[in-house]
Amino acid sequence: MEEQISRILFSREELLKRIDELGAEITRDYKGKNLLILAILKGAVPFMADLIQHIKMPLAYDFMAVSSYGASTHSSGVVRIMKDLERSVDGVDILIVEDIIDTGLTLKYLKENLSARNPKSVKVVTLLDKPDRRKVEVKPDYNGFTIPDEFVVGYGLDFNEQFRNLPYIGILKPEVYENANE
Repeated sequence: MEEQISRILFSREELLKRIDELGAEITRDYKGKNLLILAILKGAVPFMADLIQHIKMPLAYDFMAVSSYGASTHSSGVVRIMKDLERSVDGVDILIVEDIIDTGLTLKYLKENLSARNPKSVKVVTLLDKPDRRKVEVKPDYNGFTIPDEFVVGYGLDFNEQFRNLPYIGILKPEVYENANE
Protein backbone atom coordinates (compact mmCIF):
# COMPACT_ATOMS: atom_id res chain seq x y z
CA MET A 1 0.00 0.00 0.00
CA GLU A 2 2.72 2.48 0.94
CA GLU A 3 4.29 2.18 -2.52
CA GLN A 4 1.12 3.80 -3.92
CA ILE A 5 1.61 6.93 -1.80
CA SER A 6 3.71 9.68 -3.39
CA ARG A 7 4.36 11.42 -0.05
CA ILE A 8 3.07 11.79 3.47
CA LEU A 9 1.24 15.06 3.95
CA PHE A 10 0.62 14.74 7.73
CA SER A 11 2.16 12.17 10.05
CA ARG A 12 0.24 10.47 12.86
CA GLU A 13 2.03 12.76 15.34
CA GLU A 14 1.06 15.92 13.42
CA LEU A 15 -2.55 14.74 13.24
CA LEU A 16 -2.77 14.03 16.97
CA LYS A 17 -1.15 17.35 17.90
CA ARG A 18 -3.69 19.30 15.83
CA ILE A 19 -6.60 17.15 17.11
CA ASP A 20 -5.54 17.94 20.68
CA GLU A 21 -5.67 21.67 19.83
CA LEU A 22 -9.10 21.30 18.19
CA GLY A 23 -10.38 19.39 21.24
CA ALA A 24 -9.29 22.22 23.52
CA GLU A 25 -11.03 24.84 21.32
CA ILE A 26 -14.24 22.81 21.17
CA THR A 27 -14.18 22.17 24.94
CA ARG A 28 -13.85 25.91 25.56
CA ASP A 29 -16.58 26.89 23.06
CA TYR A 30 -19.15 24.27 24.10
CA LYS A 31 -18.69 24.32 27.87
CA GLY A 32 -22.06 23.92 29.55
CA LYS A 33 -23.87 23.10 26.29
CA ASN A 34 -25.74 19.99 25.16
CA LEU A 35 -23.21 18.79 22.55
CA LEU A 36 -23.91 16.13 19.94
CA ILE A 37 -20.91 15.06 17.89
CA LEU A 38 -22.17 13.90 14.51
CA ALA A 39 -19.60 11.88 12.58
CA ILE A 40 -20.07 11.42 8.85
CA LEU A 41 -19.40 7.80 7.88
CA LYS A 42 -17.10 6.28 6.94
CA GLY A 43 -14.15 8.62 6.57
CA ALA A 44 -14.63 10.70 9.72
CA VAL A 45 -14.58 7.75 12.14
CA PRO A 46 -10.84 7.75 12.99
CA PHE A 47 -10.85 11.54 13.35
CA MET A 48 -13.99 11.48 15.54
CA ALA A 49 -12.62 8.66 17.71
CA ASP A 50 -9.46 10.64 18.45
CA LEU A 51 -11.23 14.01 18.71
CA ILE A 52 -13.77 13.01 21.37
CA GLN A 53 -10.92 11.88 23.62
CA HIS A 54 -9.67 15.49 23.56
CA ILE A 55 -13.03 17.12 24.27
CA LYS A 56 -13.10 17.42 28.06
CA MET A 57 -16.83 17.66 28.73
CA PRO A 58 -19.94 15.48 28.52
CA LEU A 59 -21.12 14.79 24.99
CA ALA A 60 -23.15 12.37 22.92
CA TYR A 61 -22.34 11.13 19.46
CA ASP A 62 -24.15 9.68 16.51
CA PHE A 63 -23.43 8.87 12.87
CA MET A 64 -24.82 9.68 9.46
CA ALA A 65 -23.80 8.20 6.14
CA VAL A 66 -24.08 10.68 3.31
CA SER A 67 -22.78 10.14 -0.20
CA SER A 68 -22.11 12.24 -3.25
CA TYR A 69 -19.19 10.25 -4.66
CA GLY A 70 -20.08 6.59 -5.14
CA ALA A 71 -16.98 4.86 -6.55
CA SER A 72 -15.81 7.97 -8.37
CA THR A 73 -12.98 10.33 -7.47
CA HIS A 74 -15.22 13.36 -8.15
CA SER A 75 -18.44 14.40 -6.45
CA SER A 76 -21.57 13.67 -8.48
CA GLY A 77 -23.31 16.66 -6.89
CA VAL A 78 -26.27 14.43 -5.94
CA VAL A 79 -26.33 13.95 -2.16
CA ARG A 80 -28.02 10.94 -0.61
CA ILE A 81 -28.53 10.10 3.06
CA MET A 82 -27.59 6.44 3.39
CA LYS A 83 -27.95 6.30 7.22
CA ASP A 84 -29.79 8.90 9.26
CA LEU A 85 -29.53 9.91 12.91
CA GLU A 86 -31.00 7.65 15.55
CA ARG A 87 -32.20 10.48 17.81
CA SER A 88 -33.92 13.85 17.79
CA VAL A 89 -31.68 16.91 17.61
CA ASP A 90 -34.34 19.37 18.76
CA GLY A 91 -32.59 21.99 20.93
CA VAL A 92 -29.18 20.28 20.69
CA ASP A 93 -25.85 21.85 19.68
CA ILE A 94 -24.65 19.75 16.73
CA LEU A 95 -21.00 19.58 15.76
CA ILE A 96 -20.62 17.82 12.42
CA VAL A 97 -17.30 15.96 12.20
CA GLU A 98 -16.04 15.67 8.62
CA ASP A 99 -12.88 14.08 7.31
CA ILE A 100 -12.56 16.50 4.38
CA ILE A 101 -14.47 19.39 2.83
CA ASP A 102 -13.99 19.33 -0.91
CA THR A 103 -16.70 20.78 -3.21
CA GLY A 104 -18.85 21.66 -0.20
CA LEU A 105 -21.98 20.19 -1.82
CA THR A 106 -22.43 17.39 0.72
CA LEU A 107 -21.79 19.65 3.70
CA LYS A 108 -24.15 22.38 2.44
CA TYR A 109 -26.93 19.81 2.00
CA LEU A 110 -26.23 18.26 5.39
CA LYS A 111 -26.25 21.60 7.24
CA GLU A 112 -29.56 22.59 5.59
CA ASN A 113 -31.10 19.19 6.36
CA LEU A 114 -30.03 19.28 10.01
CA SER A 115 -31.00 22.93 10.50
CA ALA A 116 -34.56 22.03 9.49
CA ARG A 117 -34.71 19.66 12.50
CA ASN A 118 -34.65 22.53 15.02
CA PRO A 119 -31.24 22.13 16.68
CA LYS A 120 -29.87 24.92 18.85
CA SER A 121 -26.86 25.22 16.51
CA VAL A 122 -25.08 23.40 13.68
CA LYS A 123 -21.34 23.84 13.34
CA VAL A 124 -18.60 21.92 11.54
CA VAL A 125 -15.18 20.60 12.44
CA THR A 126 -13.15 19.14 9.58
CA LEU A 127 -9.79 17.48 9.61
CA LEU A 128 -8.97 18.66 6.09
CA ASP A 129 -10.23 21.61 4.06
CA LYS A 130 -9.61 21.75 0.31
CA PRO A 131 -10.96 25.21 -0.65
CA ASP A 132 -9.59 25.13 -4.22
CA ARG A 133 -12.29 22.58 -5.15
CA ARG A 134 -15.22 24.46 -3.59
CA LYS A 135 -18.40 24.68 -5.70
CA VAL A 136 -20.61 26.23 -2.99
CA GLU A 137 -19.78 28.60 -0.15
CA VAL A 138 -19.18 26.63 3.04
CA LYS A 139 -16.61 27.30 5.71
CA PRO A 140 -15.74 25.04 8.62
CA ASP A 141 -16.02 26.48 12.12
CA TYR A 142 -12.98 24.41 13.15
CA ASN A 143 -10.34 23.30 10.65
CA GLY A 144 -7.48 20.90 11.17
CA PHE A 145 -5.48 21.62 8.03
CA THR A 146 -5.98 23.42 4.72
CA ILE A 147 -4.62 21.30 1.90
CA PRO A 148 -3.85 21.69 -1.82
CA ASP A 149 -5.96 20.08 -4.54
CA GLU A 150 -4.35 16.63 -4.32
CA PHE A 151 -5.97 13.21 -3.90
CA VAL A 152 -5.39 12.32 -0.25
CA VAL A 153 -5.92 9.00 1.53
CA GLY A 154 -5.33 7.53 4.95
CA TYR A 155 -6.68 8.10 8.45
CA GLY A 156 -10.20 7.29 7.24
CA LEU A 157 -9.92 8.76 3.75
CA ASP A 158 -10.17 6.22 0.97
CA PHE A 159 -9.92 5.44 -2.68
CA ASN A 160 -12.38 2.66 -3.60
CA GLU A 161 -12.64 1.71 0.11
CA GLN A 162 -8.87 1.16 0.33
CA PHE A 163 -6.19 3.08 2.30
CA ARG A 164 -8.52 4.11 5.18
CA ASN A 165 -6.33 2.22 7.64
CA LEU A 166 -3.13 4.17 7.00
CA PRO A 167 -2.15 5.99 10.22
CA TYR A 168 -1.23 9.17 8.31
CA ILE A 169 -2.61 11.36 5.52
CA GLY A 170 -0.79 10.70 2.26
CA ILE A 171 -1.05 11.84 -1.33
CA LEU A 172 -2.09 9.01 -3.63
CA LYS A 173 -0.01 8.59 -6.77
CA PRO A 174 -2.11 9.73 -9.77
CA GLU A 175 -1.50 6.51 -11.67
CA VAL A 176 -3.37 4.60 -8.95
CA TYR A 177 -6.68 6.40 -9.48
CA GLU A 178 -6.18 7.17 -13.17
CA ASN A 179 -5.65 3.46 -13.97
CA ALA A 180 -8.69 2.48 -11.88
CA ASN A 181 -11.06 4.34 -14.22
CA GLU A 182 -10.03 2.30 -17.27
